[in-house]
Amino acid sequence: MENVFKRREIKFILNREQYTAVKKSFATRMVADEYANYLVQNVYFDTDNWSVIRESIEKPLYKEKLRLRCYGIPRRDTFMFLELKKKFDGIVYKRRIAFPMEEIFENSKNLHRIIAQDSSQIGRELAFYLETHPVYERVYIAYQRQAFFDGNDLRVTFDTDTHFRLHSLGYENPRDGNLLIPPDSAIMEIKTGSGVPLWLTEVLSGKKIYPTTFSKYGTGYIKYIYGGV
Repeated sequence: MENVFKRREIKFILNREQYTAVKKSFATRMVADEYANYLVQNVYFDTDNWSVIRESIEKPLYKEKLRLRCYGIPRRDTFMFLELKKKFDGIVYKRRIAFPMEEIFENSKNLHRIIAQDSSQIGRELAFYLETHPVYERVYIAYQRQAFFDGNDLRVTFDTDTHFRLHSLGYENPRDGNLLIPPDSAIMEIKTGSGVPLWLTEVLSGKKIYPTTFSKYGTGYIKYIYGGV
């Protein structure tokens, strides 16, 4: 199970026509992920005054966020992933550890104990972050994801049905909350350690699909926390 990632992530917002066209172009070039279509649930950590996301949306050269992620509807034996996502000069670095849901089923404060028991470099990075940042669970974000890869280092994902909420941060009701984008739109991410292939660049250009700095957490903060809309 891969626990360290380093890659460039490029985001796009697609309408239904663009989404269909891009997926059609994958026919002979990309294959579906092992799980094809799956639910991703995240709880993001922040401070009392939202300093993590406020700093992030200012687009500094370096930023980092902590989140607790699971795939599907968790059971007590489902694996959870505590991830520290860092971004420096356009490159995304992720560090994560995995553990069964039952280890924090009753009390999420057990995260500190779980991390303390992990003597790896990743465990030490997570422990240091929690020691130096007064963060706790603040925001829930979930979405349906379709993932494709080319057999090398190119991976493309489509996120739809993206929900955001500030209450009830459990993982039992993934469709509870506010939609972040229109229901007929999709968030596409190109994840690569090298570059975007020419064929995909031509598809994007032909359908007038352009990169954006869209952030699920940042959008939720502006729309529902800060009150930007």
